[in-house]
Amino acid sequence: MTDRATTSETLSYEKAREELIVIVQRLESGGVPLEESLALWERGEQLAAICQAWLDGAKAKIEAARTNERPRAEET
Repeated sequence: MTDRATTSETLSYEKAREELIVIVQRLESGGVPLEESLALWERGEQLAAICQAWLDGAKAKIEAARTNERPRAEET
């Protein structure tokens, strides 16, 4: 797992997603003590939020690009 101090500014979408997959697999496999399961769950929530922030940012950029393109397309 990556350093838990890693923030959304330094953790790429791909790295956050990879770590989240590992956490889900560990939780689904069972046999993880309760305290560790709770810590994994909390980290998973953080990672899910990081991934969502990346996706929301990408969506906003796409929507902005589409909005900027509409007037130009109508001019032609």
